[in-house]
Amino acid sequence: MRQPLPESILKFQKHHPRVWEAFSRFADECHEAGPLDEKTRRLVKLALAIGHRHEGAVHSAVRQALAAGLTQEELFHAAILAISTIGWPASYAAITWIGDAIEGPAGQPPPSD
Repeated sequence: MRQPLPESILKFQKHHPRVWEAFSRFADECHEAGPLDEKTRRLVKLALAIGHRHEGAVHSAVRQALAAGLTQEELFHAAILAISTIGWPASYAAITWIGDAIEGPAGQPPPSD
């Protein structure tokens, strides 16, 4: 089940329907192209968004991952795993973006152990 698109995307879709349709078909084909299950694909997309340091993509990936059945703990773990690869500042930014997408602007990660 797809969630409503953000207002900015709806505006783009309205002004460029053919481009949006082509992009949407392409994205769907990429998503279904391989052997990974839905939850794994959503986790990979979150990790890519984190690595790219793209706040909007992290928000989108979180919403889609939750809809696919991933837990909040799994999403925060992806950002924690990034610490040793992309560094503390970028990873902590992703942790806050995940919290934003889950709980709104005041979102915070769940308490650790």
